[in-house]
Formats: sequence, structure tokens, C-alpha cells
Amino acid sequence: MPTDPPVPRRSGADASQLIVRATNKVVAKAKAIVAAELEAAPEDIEVADGRFSVKGSPDQGMALADVAGIAYIGAVPEGMEPGLEETMFYDPENFVFPFGAHACIVDVDPETGKTTIVRYVAIDDCGNPINPMLIDGQIHGGVVFGIGQALYEQIAYDDEGQLVTGTFVNYALPTAAELPSFETDSTVTPSPVNSMGVKGVGEAGTIAASAVVTNAVIDAIRPLGVDYINMPLSPIRVWQAIQDAQRSQAEANR
Repeated sequence: MPTDPPVPRRSGADASQLIVRATNKVVAKAKAIVAAELEAAPEDIEVADGRFSVKGSPDQGMALADVAGIAYIGAVPEGMEPGLEETMFYDPENFVFPFGAHACIVDVDPETGKTTIVRYVAIDDCGNPINPMLIDGQIHGGVVFGIGQALYEQIAYDDEGQLVTGTFVNYALPTAAELPSFETDSTVTPSPVNSMGVKGVGEAGTIAASAVVTNAVIDAIRPLGVDYINMPLSPIRVWQAIQDAQRSQAEANR
């Protein structure tokens, strides 16, 4: 039985490396097949636009479909197994370290305890981007999750242990109506531990949003004497915290 705890992995940093390395092995095999067919050296074969050709002679080449035909039903070079299939195992030598900074501006109504998010800005660094649009989508989704944890979502039970937030009728979730348009940007610091220089980004929004939103609310009502509230910072909890703080201040001034 293994004694070490499981190590968390990120699909971008790890799975992409498996794909790249396995693909490189397939390409090397395909180049060897093309080189044998065109009577050239494998190192003189290049790949561009789905076509294998001899360097400096683009007219001398083969399409990938032709290479696959030889690999599976033709005559591959002596000593080579048929097919274009490879297996790859990859164990990262170290962790990747994505980072970023998020900022949030909120308005809190002391009469009702309701929080309105006015502006949310997120700057993240996940190394070399694979798909910038997907990165923005992951940041947006993660931020919404974090806001939900900070302001809305709660598993609550009554005095008899009955779950009272078991449906979306009474389990609050943020919607587009409660959220601003997020402002996102990025810096690019390639990771040194994989060939693509990529890092994870899927959890970036969730890690930052709950903390930054909670801190923004507390900063807004700190002048009223409140310096801590348990999440979620629902209107009733914020209102109650303000009332308790003001009551304590009034009693201290007597």
C-alpha cells in the first residue's frame, strides 16, 4: 500500500504534457516512415499543415492519411511495429505555481444588510495560455462560485436536524442579476517544469473570490464596529452584525 498522500494534479500542466510527449513519439515514427518512402533521413523530414515533406523540397511529401495507410496496412520500415499508436507515462518533477490578484468593490446597505458587488477585477498568471477564451471562462465561473460561497450559499438545518436548504427555492445562488461584468487580464510567467510552460487556472477564481468579497464587505462596515462575520455574509447576518456592534458601542458609551 502506498504511504504517501495523493498529489493533486492539474490537467493543463500534466495531461497536456502527456499529449505533447505521446504526439512527439507518433510524429517521430511517422517521420521515419516518410523518410523510408522518400529515401531521405528522418531528421530531414518536417511537418507543416498536416503534411510531411523533405526540408527545402515541399513538393516531395506525404499527407498524414497516406502515412497512416502505410503504418497500418502497408510496409513499415524493418524493425518497426505497425500503427501510429504510442503510450506515454509522465510524472511531473515539481509543482506548477499559478498566481494572481483579485480586487472587489462592494456597496453595503446598513439598513438591510444587502451587499451589491459594484466592480470585480481579476489578474491571473497561468503561464503560457493554451486557450485564452477558455481561461476567461474558467475565471468567470470560479469567481461566481467564490461569490456564492461568500454571500449566498449555505447548508442549513432546523433544530430537529432537517435540511431546510435542499432545493433551489431556498438554497440561494448568485445569478447574472446580482453580478457585474468581470474585468479580467493576465500576466504570462511560463512554468519551468513542463515543456509548454503552462500552469493550472481552473481554481483561480474560487480561491480568490470568497476571500476578496468577504474582506470587501467587512471593510465597508468596519466603521460601524464590525470586523468579522462567518460566511455566507447574507443580508440578515450583515444586518445583525451591525445591530450587535452598534448595541455594544452604545452600552460602552453609557
